[in-house]
Amino acid sequence: MADSENVSYPSIDPSTFDLIVVGTGLPESVIAAAASAAGKSVLHLDANPFYGSHFSSLTLDNFTSFLQSNCDTSSSSSMEDDTVNDGTEYNLVNLKPRRLYSDIEISYLVSPESLEPLRKFNLDLAGPRVLFCADSVVDLILKSGASHCLEFKSIDATFIYGIDGHGRLLSVPDTRAAIFKDRSLGLAEKNQLMRFFKLVQEHFGSEGAGGDRQEESGRISDEDLESPFVEFLKKQRLPPKIKSIILYAIAMADYDQDSPEVSNNLLKTKDVVQSLALYHSSVGRFQNAMGAMIYPIYGQGELPQAFCRRAAVKGALYVMRMPVTSVLLDKESRHYKGVRLASGQDLFSHELVMDPCFTVRLPSLLSPSSNLQYENTEGKVARGICIIRGSINPDLSNLLVVFPPRSLCTEQVTSVRALQLGSNMAVCPSGLSVLYLSALCDDAAQGRELLRAAMNVLFPLPISKNSESSTSVETEGAEGETKPILMWNSIYVQELSMGSSEAVNICPMPDGTLDYRKLLESTVKLFQKIYPEEEIFPHSVTEDTEDNGDLPSEMPE
Repeated sequence: MADSENVSYPSIDPSTFDLIVVGTGLPESVIAAAASAAGKSVLHLDANPFYGSHFSSLTLDNFTSFLQSNCDTSSSSSMEDDTVNDGTEYNLVNLKPRRLYSDIEISYLVSPESLEPLRKFNLDLAGPRVLFCADSVVDLILKSGASHCLEFKSIDATFIYGIDGHGRLLSVPDTRAAIFKDRSLGLAEKNQLMRFFKLVQEHFGSEGAGGDRQEESGRISDEDLESPFVEFLKKQRLPPKIKSIILYAIAMADYDQDSPEVSNNLLKTKDVVQSLALYHSSVGRFQNAMGAMIYPIYGQGELPQAFCRRAAVKGALYVMRMPVTSVLLDKESRHYKGVRLASGQDLFSHELVMDPCFTVRLPSLLSPSSNLQYENTEGKVARGICIIRGSINPDLSNLLVVFPPRSLCTEQVTSVRALQLGSNMAVCPSGLSVLYLSALCDDAAQGRELLRAAMNVLFPLPISKNSESSTSVETEGAEGETKPILMWNSIYVQELSMGSSEAVNICPMPDGTLDYRKLLESTVKLFQKIYPEEEIFPHSVTEDTEDNGDLPSEMPE
């Protein structure tokens, strides 16, 4: 964060806008770009010297300092003297930082010099995260013109752990050709998986052909669609191995679907079938994407930057290293009027959008529902980052590993996901890989235990911190396969909560899912709440280009 002491802040002119956006996270950047495209005057502010906020990709040293500066502390929750009357026509409601991270552990298993140059790393704060080729986020990227500022590579393969009873990583067969080539499945299992995929495809094919409701035409009945998906799978008589592949490695279910203690998280058949249809429609959408998922080169922090560039092309004004200290409320109407900057300047707008790392209370000024409140309704997500020498699979650079519930320990009720990215993604120096892990959890101890269990599978032998030669020594697993070397890792816990207020608009924080769909859905709803008469990016952008000195790039074709 910017240091407000001994800093000379520029004066911003004009001082009145249609929309002020605080924070350059992905949701804030999408809203800024959409509002600018709709002809609104937009001011976009960020206290950080970099774009992306909690969706950014940072160098190794910047990642460490940012994470530690945003660590949860008890002192940050003090809410005294929030509202100030400074003698002007406005009441000032102070903004206080809200820390998203806790239980931070950072370990160097080799000397820091072994990881040089640190600037070659682009580490995602909110990993692991990918885009499905056919999902609504990719469509929005294309529609908005943000694709002019982005380039992607595909995730080459997905693996699932522990479904064969031997503690191995098995490749996930997600296409007809992959099923036929798969050596871990028997002929009967291949036929069962093929029949199930065909059923899903025929279901959506019959809907697209006019909504034929005859079950014999391939459509899944309405009764089955509303039932828990595990019940539907029982009707299909699929073996446990196939069910795990479908549920956790293709549909990406977060919670154990077979245990009554997590029955509140059971997925309906209609939701899973939609996820399966998205997965299969993603395979083959782009010629040079090998599978269903893609990832932005240089890290997911490129996504908010791309939308910020689109907003700037449409006239949005950007000021970085500019903290906002207070919200201005009219004394008479008690309605939002503007913000006060760390420079002391007051800026005004019709609407305000803020990222989720602020705490605001409006005591005695407005009704309780107007206060900015956070509800911790979703628990927490434990995130981990590992820098490794080598690869989990020596033949692949970019891959996803899924650890289904109960595969690591009997107490595991959530999936653990690990996304490995190689240097061809421009996220690390050559010869190294970055591995992102995540697990939904109820508390920090549970989350850390799950991530460590997954790491222990991938890196079975500990490495001495004092061993200078450890970066050049490879270890072998039980069956002789080469294991990568763990060089550096970090584990931290992020809370998952939703903020709401009538006075200001709060963007969603990074969630615990693998993709961006829920995040985008919340962002679009927020934009529609602010501008109910406007369509978000109503026209596809094909003619707009920006001469910003960046290398030309595009979506895969």
